[in-house]
Amino acid sequence: MATLSTQALPRLTEFDFIDQVIARNQNRPGALLSILEEVQDHHPQKYLSFEILDYIAARTDLPRAQIYSVVTFYALFNLEPQGKNTVCICRGTACHTRGSRNLLERLKLELGLNQGGEEGKADKLTYTTPDGKYTLRTVACFGQCALAPVVEMNHVIYGHVNEQTLERELKALARESAK
Repeated sequence: MATLSTQALPRLTEFDFIDQVIARNQNRPGALLSILEEVQDHHPQKYLSFEILDYIAARTDLPRAQIYSVVTFYALFNLEPQGKNTVCICRGTACHTRGSRNLLERLKLELGLNQGGEEGKADKLTYTTPDGKYTLRTVACFGQCALAPVVEMNHVIYGHVNEQTLERELKALARESAK
């Protein structure tokens, strides 16, 4: 029996992949959320471009405004390219009172992201380092108030985080990324 080399197989375009995702999720409850999440996770920079959102709207027969509303409502979705590693700091009341603002400022310094003009918007900040290694985000609440302050690194939740813990975990993340 003859075997096909992987070079002989056609590469899926991004739009072919989206068509497959839509077909797989069609007529399922929560289909749009599943489609958006899978398409974003497939993208190397973990985001949804406006071109992709337009394509999904056309293929699902949903208004662009509806898709955009979903993407902007859920903090999970990104409209800008993301770094290889994501660090999210909770800015909810419990985390704020237990020092999450200091953690945010420390991390901005550590990653070289000291950009001004963002005061008053600390519950929805997103910074990506110029080298694309890290994206620093803030979220309104993780719902883990008993663990405050809470930080998430690449989808792993850390509770009772202080500056030393943050530094240690950031170094571990850097070592892991270098592999």
